[in-house]
Amino acid sequence: MPDSGDVRGVQATQGPDTPVRVFPMAPRDDAGPVEIVQGFLEALTSDDPQFDVARKYLTADASKKWRPNSSTVVLADGPSTVPDHGGDDAEGGRTYTLTGQKIATVNAQQAYRPDDGPYRQTLHLTKVDGPEGSQWRIDMPPDGVVLGDSDFQRIYQPVDKYYFARDSSSDSDAQPELVADPVYVRGQIDPLTQTVKSLLAGPTRWLEPAVRSRFPSGTQLKEGTKSLSPDDQNKLKVPLNRKADRVGQAQCTEMATQLLFSIGDLTPSAVDEVELLRSDGSQLCVLSQGQAGSIAPRRTAGHSPYQYFLDEKDRLVRMLGSRGGSGSGSGSGKRAGSEPEPVPGPLGNGDQALRSAAVSRDEERAAGVSLDGRSLFVGSLASGASLGDPVVTSRAKSENDRLTTPSWDGRGDLWVADRDPKDPRLLLLEKGAGEPIEVRTPELDGGRIEAVRVAADGVRVALLVTEDGKTSLRIGRVERQGGSGERPEVSVVGLRLAAPQMEVTAMSWAGGSRLVVVGRESGGVQQIRYVKCDGLTPSGGVLPGLNGVNEIAASEDDGLPLVAHSDDGIVRLPSGAAWQTVVEKGTAPVYPG
Repeated sequence: MPDSGDVRGVQATQGPDTPVRVFPMAPRDDAGPVEIVQGFLEALTSDDPQFDVARKYLTADASKKWRPNSSTVVLADGPSTVPDHGGDDAEGGRTYTLTGQKIATVNAQQAYRPDDGPYRQTLHLTKVDGPEGSQWRIDMPPDGVVLGDSDFQRIYQPVDKYYFARDSSSDSDAQPELVADPVYVRGQIDPLTQTVKSLLAGPTRWLEPAVRSRFPSGTQLKEGTKSLSPDDQNKLKVPLNRKADRVGQAQCTEMATQLLFSIGDLTPSAVDEVELLRSDGSQLCVLSQGQAGSIAPRRTAGHSPYQYFLDEKDRLVRMLGSRGGSGSGSGSGKRAGSEPEPVPGPLGNGDQALRSAAVSRDEERAAGVSLDGRSLFVGSLASGASLGDPVVTSRAKSENDRLTTPSWDGRGDLWVADRDPKDPRLLLLEKGAGEPIEVRTPELDGGRIEAVRVAADGVRVALLVTEDGKTSLRIGRVERQGGSGERPEVSVVGLRLAAPQMEVTAMSWAGGSRLVVVGRESGGVQQIRYVKCDGLTPSGGVLPGLNGVNEIAASEDDGLPLVAHSDDGIVRLPSGAAWQTVVEKGTAPVYPG
């Protein structure tokens, strides 16, 4: 506290985004073993860049061997410490057991994975001689870092780094898709430089089979580069090692594109331009945000202003979206936004009644499932177009066992699942036409697909799967095999839970690595919340409640509202506002995709 000087006015409160900094305390002289253990665990939750203070609780040999970045175990409530009641061991040491309930593990690649089960690790202390006399120190620390979920979400910042999809498409004009690869960096420890290093190190193991990096293998920051930061013109210079010295201009621009999208949200004002440098300091290439958009156009394409749903006549209709909190009313039950209108083309004229629909991302075509769930149609969104024969037909006897809501990916391919108990299938129609490809799902283990939503990149697919009476959200990796001109073999593999604590009833992609889901935790009430595709449930991700939500849709543009089908009809949630009713009768809301 100051004890002299003039009295000055200060800001009473800081902004809501001001982060909390935690500074560790070094061990005090003559600290007992319990204090040493607690001090070490608290130091793990600090913003100490290299865990230097945490190492002061270790013996010199243990400090050399301890690798805090090898893994992070996330516990529900942080570790509990249980002493060995036998007292000192034969060597005069002391043993403690760390226990807790695991909810996730973050590996050395900074990738998050849900990990349910008990945590139990021993920690051993011994006395070492030093300048201040004999002191307790830890000679057997736990592997990596262990901390509670609240500390993890305070310390670590989710970041999407981007790689290009491996494209086996026969369409030579197809432009590559950027795929988000979520990782977690320490938010107060130079996240920009951490993210660039993680990007250069390559994709995480789960995503690696489906993507490629344009950075040559072994590319790193030039030796001696401590930190990266943009200049006052929002330009970032990135010096690389010799591995990148010989890349051509086209490859370099793709490298810069990956980098620009990966660091897009890490500075107060976005980086406008990136310059990659050779090991001798000469320029490899320069790329601006606008130029990056031409390399990966679907990543930066203007998002549709339209939201779609089925009206009371079972026709596909559309309405203009609204941004922010504007609208003609707030609170469920108030009408908001423009009046819905039937879409041009055969799916909007009412000749074919629909139970669900999906609109292609270019909004030139739509797919619709017939009211009985038996037939899938694809039609043009152009006036005067006609509707042809079904492209997929289910033979299931029950309507509830037939076709799911279809989904378009960014490649223009159409996905749908047939829930026929006698012949369950996940199907893909290239460009929405032709003979359906049956997608292999070797890891479903008898689970039944209830819903399919493919990410824009075409590399990741979200599935609602019912197994043993419970419906869970699983994320799979799409792998395609087959050369140019060949009919590809397509598989969904690497299935992992994305909302392990919830039974999910509806979901939609809501960004590069985020989904919005509707469901319940065990014994709880219905929730609407955001989850990450890797399984993280962000704190503060719960959205305003709504009665009886059956379906939900989100745009990759977070400025556009969520749209849902609830007991109140078709409703939407603009940013910063309450749920607003659009129409009282309607079902199956969707955005393009």
